Amino acid sequence: MKKLSGLVMAMVFVFVLAACGAEKTTGDGQGGSDTEKKSVRVVTDANYAPFEYMDGGKIVGFDVDFVNAVAKEAGYDVKIENVGWDPLFLEVKNKSADMGMSAITINDERKQTYDFSVPYFLSTNKILVPEGSDIKSAEDLKGKTVSVQNATTGQSSAEKLLGKNSKDIKKFKNNNLAILELTKGGADAVVADNTVIEEYAKNNPKQKLVVIEDSKAFEAEFYGLMLPKGSNVKADFDEATKKIIDNGKYTEIYKKWFKVEPDLDKLKEQQ
Repeated sequence: MKKLSGLVMAMVFVFVLAACGAEKTTGDGQGGSDTEKKSVRVVTDANYAPFEYMDGGKIVGFDVDFVNAVAKEAGYDVKIENVGWDPLFLEVKNKSADMGMSAITINDERKQTYDFSVPYFLSTNKILVPEGSDIKSAEDLKGKTVSVQNATTGQSSAEKLLGKNSKDIKKFKNNNLAILELTKGGADAVVADNTVIEEYAKNNPKQKLVVIEDSKAFEAEFYGLMLPKGSNVKADFDEATKKIIDNGKYTEIYKKWFKVEPDLDKLKEQQ
């Protein structure tokens, strides 16, 4: 083969770069030109079964299936990374991630710092106790030691009952550690999202744990995808969320993980 001249070599190099650049995906959800694929980086805390947890090195769960379905409907590629609970808030705030996904309750305090998608899940806090416990309601938690996941609505609910700086509230990095504290006798109860503790009790029958509901003490909550303020993907994901709820895909995913029908009417009321 003849040796190419310097000019020809340079032209070939530029052409190759241009061709490669056309295949790149964007990381900010902007979408770029028609030849670029829209993509979003989603951060999570994969210690929250059945919503997101590690299974053989892979992140799985209800939230994972939901986000993948919404992203597909909206025309986005999605990359989900396990970074932990506190870091995911920081990454979304600093816009190094496009959104946070980890059964995150929408509340007024968080809305001061973040944008949220339309609600996609109805939840409430419940109480997890050992079988035979004298705790039968939220009122009975007074004077007891309660473990919670730090910076969650479970913590907020416990603080409303026991006081913001109560020594009887033990805070942990995740709900797995909070439940471990209960099972080893270091706490009398856990306050957390109903689906999380219900799933744990169901999957660990030998531990003989009981889930207590108190609808008077714990109000209904709604989860949303958490986004940076002024997010440019919010509208697309809101529209796609509503579409998969209407077309039955959401119900299919919900039943896969929870074995029951979702309350779509209450969910739609919040949208």
